[in-house]
Amino acid sequence: MTLEHLMQGLLLAACLGLGVFCLTLTRRLRKLNDLESGLGGAIAVMAAEVDRLERAIRQARDEAMTASERLAEEIETARRERAIWDLRQRIGAAASEAPAAATGRRLRKREVHHG
Repeated sequence: MTLEHLMQGLLLAACLGLGVFCLTLTRRLRKLNDLESGLGGAIAVMAAEVDRLERAIRQARDEAMTASERLAEEIETARRERAIWDLRQRIGAAASEAPAAATGRRLRKREVHHG
């Protein structure tokens, strides 16, 4: 056996070893990409969850915007009603003070005339 035959034998053994390695790698990649139990399935589930969460976030944001707009409207209505209430209180206070002042003057005038 010559050195050339020995090198060819080693080359053949290395090729067979690489072939076995490639087959093993192929089987592992198939298992990894399996949609039922492998990483592919996990990725598919995660992608579906991300889509679901994005929809939930959009819906929550829309609901928050609607609630915020309603709250702003309620606050504005409350401010207007408060202004009207304050105005009524001032008018009522002024109206209750005016007759008391007029009554006091009348009594004084009567006391001055009688005395």
